[in-house]
This record gives sequence, structure tokens and C-alpha cells, in this order.
Amino acid sequence: MDIRTLGIVGAGQMGSGIGQVAAQSGFSVLLYDVTTDLVDRALANIQRNLIRLTDRGTLSAEEQQAIQERLRGTSNLADMRDVDLVIEAAPEDYAIKKDLFEQLSRVTRPETILASNTSSISLTQLGAVTTKPDKVIGMHFMNPPVVMQLVEIVRGLVTADETLTTVDSLAKQMGKTTILAKDYAGFIVNRILLPMINEAIYALYEGVGGVEDIDQGMKLGTNQPMGPLALADLIGLDTCLAVLERLHHGLGDDKYRPCPLLRNYVAAGYLGRKAGQGFYSYGK
Repeated sequence: MDIRTLGIVGAGQMGSGIGQVAAQSGFSVLLYDVTTDLVDRALANIQRNLIRLTDRGTLSAEEQQAIQERLRGTSNLADMRDVDLVIEAAPEDYAIKKDLFEQLSRVTRPETILASNTSSISLTQLGAVTTKPDKVIGMHFMNPPVVMQLVEIVRGLVTADETLTTVDSLAKQMGKTTILAKDYAGFIVNRILLPMINEAIYALYEGVGGVEDIDQGMKLGTNQPMGPLALADLIGLDTCLAVLERLHHGLGDDKYRPCPLLRNYVAAGYLGRKAGQGFYSYGK
């Protein structure tokens, strides 16, 4: 299937980042969110990012203008009827994604692929609420999408071979490296990553070390670019909690049980960078 136009559902950090990558790769992009203010804010943020790239000499002024012309916004989900493939990048909440997939199944063409940027929710489950489960697939970009090279592709139980081939090709056209995961809780990346983050939070909770000691230890001791607590702040502590709960429930193993300290931070609104406060303070 020839993909020319992408719809991005969700104009937050992930959605806008995916939209920027797609537009820079030559695709026409329609960015959706529930209000025009959210869409306009995302488009303005992408424009600032492109201007920075132009100022650094990474893009020419002509390339910048061409990329911006490939980006459009909407607050009407029905506009997705004109796109070839949708990437849903809404919050990591099954009820929200279920509602969106039900709507997208109705408004998109029968051949339009419905991909989700979910980091842990079952694609088989999302596909089951649509009229075309064979066209439903996971396309999990890492955060931030404009920097991170990996896309984790997740095949649902009834995802068609053609859907998989098309999405794998699309990701590679966007300059990404792909891996294929089966549709089990957390897939590959988060099944490994979130228990590490959770264990770092347990180490803090139990007084084994302080925030900076834990992060410095993992950075210098295991050659990671960012410590696990700083990474949790970047991901969002609410998202970390949601993924851990899904791993705990989906796999039934207590090794995925979220640390009580993580629950308390989320309850207090300490969600990480986006809230200005998490394990670190970000001065907002």
C-alpha cells in the first residue's frame, strides 16, 4: 500500500514529534487534537523546532518552508477520512484509545491502517473494537521521536501481513530502525525498561541511595545516557505507573508491582518534567 498522507491523533509531545519526523521525511501530515488551541500550540512548537534546525544549518530555508507546508491541523476527527494511515498518540489510557479506535474505524476508509503509539496496551484488544482488526498495528516511537531512532512494531493477533509490511516500510522511510514485538503486556522495550525504573524507585524508597546517587551510579556504572529516575521524569511518572500496572495485571508477576513511592508521587501530582516536579525539580 502506498502511504502519502498520515493522520496523527494527539498533538502532545509524542504526537507532535511524530508529526515533525513524518513531515521532514516527505509525508503530508494532518495533526488532530480535541481543541484548535492544542493543535495550534503543537504546530507552533514544530515550527520553532524547524527554525532551530535552519539556524544550525541542518535545514535550508526552502526545506523548512516545504516541511511546514506539509503540516496541517484539525480538531475534527472526521477529517481523518482523507488519510492513508493514522498514528494514534493519545495518553496511555485504554478507555481513551478504545473510544478513538471506535471512532476512527467509522470515519476512515476501509483500507486505511490504524496504528497506535501505545507503549503497553494490547493491539489485539484495540483491533477488536474496530471493523478492520487486520488493519490495526502498534507503532511505538521512543521519546523524543525526533531524536530516538527506534520504532517498536507490535503485531496484533489478526494483523495482516500487508499491514505489517507497510508499517515497517513507513518507519524506515522516516529514518527509523524497527524491531518486531509480539502482543504481550509491555512488548519488548517497556517490559525490560519499566522494571529497571521501578527498581530504582524502590532503591530510593528503601533508602539505598539518593536520587542523584542512583542516577549517577546507573549512568557511569552501566554507561546509560540518562539515569532511571531522570528518565522516569521524562517519560512521565503517571505513564510509568500505568505501564507497570498493565505489566503487573497482564503478566501476573509481582516483580512488576509498582513501588508505593511512585504511587504517592503520582497522587501528589509530581508527574515529572511536564508538571515541573518529579524526582527532580524543573523550575516551573
